[in-house]
Amino acid sequence: MTPDLIVLADTIHTLDDKPDNGSRSAIQAVAVSDGLIAAVGTREDAQQWRKPGTRVVDLGGATLTPGLVDCHIHPVFGLDLTIGCDLSGASTLADVRALLRAESAGPASANPASRNDGGWLRAWGLNPNAFGPVPLHRSVIDEVSGDRPAMIRLFDGHSALANTRALELAGIGGRVEFDQSAEVVCDADGVPTGMLLEAAAIELVQRHIPKESFEERKTRLGNLLRDFARSGLTGGHVMDHDEESTALFQALEADGELPLRLRSAPWCMPGTGVAEWKELARTVGTGGRRWSIEAIKLFVDGTVDNGTAWLYEPDLYGQSIAPFWPRPEEYTAAVRYFASRGIPTATHAIGDAGVEHVLDALESLRGVVPSDVLRQTVHRIEHIETVPDQLVERFQHAGVVASMQPTHCTHYSVADQSDSWSTRLGKVRADRAWRCRDLREAGVTVGIGSDWPIAPYEPLPIIADAQLRRRSGHPEQEPIAPAQALTALQALEGYTSHAAHAAGLWDVSGSITVGKRADFTAFERDPLTTAPDELAASGVVGTFVDGEIQFMLERLA
Repeated sequence: MTPDLIVLADTIHTLDDKPDNGSRSAIQAVAVSDGLIAAVGTREDAQQWRKPGTRVVDLGGATLTPGLVDCHIHPVFGLDLTIGCDLSGASTLADVRALLRAESAGPASANPASRNDGGWLRAWGLNPNAFGPVPLHRSVIDEVSGDRPAMIRLFDGHSALANTRALELAGIGGRVEFDQSAEVVCDADGVPTGMLLEAAAIELVQRHIPKESFEERKTRLGNLLRDFARSGLTGGHVMDHDEESTALFQALEADGELPLRLRSAPWCMPGTGVAEWKELARTVGTGGRRWSIEAIKLFVDGTVDNGTAWLYEPDLYGQSIAPFWPRPEEYTAAVRYFASRGIPTATHAIGDAGVEHVLDALESLRGVVPSDVLRQTVHRIEHIETVPDQLVERFQHAGVVASMQPTHCTHYSVADQSDSWSTRLGKVRADRAWRCRDLREAGVTVGIGSDWPIAPYEPLPIIADAQLRRRSGHPEQEPIAPAQALTALQALEGYTSHAAHAAGLWDVSGSITVGKRADFTAFERDPLTTAPDELAASGVVGTFVDGEIQFMLERLA
């Protein structure tokens, strides 16, 4: 063995599932050859491995783990969702108005993400809790936008609020019929309120907003991916993909390697059929050096805060009782089409009825899809925000992966259930919030992610929040459904070994094991022994992909 690289660290967590029993010597060294792990051992072993030309990186007191992988991100889609004024910190209606006035009055910024494009006033990250009991209405934007068109994206990515001028430009004067469960919300007189629910409705306005140049978007995406790497990520499961995504990834790779691996899943939407599904299937397996299309993303419902989730019983306002696919049997047919071809699916399902329908669809594959194909194909459900006991039990029997985002709970709901999400659901359903621990205890693979830009992407605070069931750095907050807290190991596994299982990649990634990819994350503090709040406030020392340094603190480079 002649390794290209040897990485040394005082603590290395391999997460290889091999029992220790106190018999193994302390692992503090990893050798890498041609992008793969060639050996794992002690510092003494490393002295024997080292050859002329071998690079040695000694991380000292840092902790090395398998590379962190975010199981749910939207890097390209997020470029559109993060333009303009950031409203994510607005907690009151007065805050929203003040931020919008400042954005409207200020000069266009040199930063493309915070400027007004083509005269449009834009903002993002709005939490409906800021409006309190006041219904979201275009008048709030009209007050500060004047004659300028304006649109605010809400934090969930499934809704937007447009002002009067924007609706006029889009030719929206009343209700609109869609192939999917989308809505231009109107008042009792049929006049649009400005609220646009789901992608098809939002696109009616979005198409009229001038778009950045390709070079601007490429620059922003490149910066974002480098920020991902600096945060500790070595990979991400991208839950959207289109022709622009392909062009951007190709352009970035033409300039050099992507700093992390990206596994994409284009959307399959209602109103499509076999012809469209065939075209989607043809894209699977295509890609570049560090990105590829490997799955299909579907939606079976929307969000609780919008009233577009799919629940057994209506929410407080009589909403959230309709599926995203008006004919759910067509969703099932789509899943069967892809599953029969060995193509993994990932379905957005938030409400109890939505999750049950996805489980029904996946369980119906038995006897329809050849058993060897079914056994080798990983299917997953994204989000799973409120489900009863019987659905938790069905996950294990169905062999379905749960992909969850702990900060959706800790950032957008509160323990006393006075938030919009909990209020809409009522106590019984709100008490079933994000059942991460119950799913793990049932033996289910639970991958963890951020859903950026819906929530921040930094993995250390997310790992901490998963254990605390409150926002890290805020010890004054009461935990939300604390029985659902993950252990430190379970939270780390959600970003490593379970993330690999969730992608069907356990044979090549997810642990520090000889023969697997040399993707590592180095922590300043040990994520298994550091108090969660302290971990969230600590830093990442470096990341490696294919045994190549993507980010490293200058003092160690």
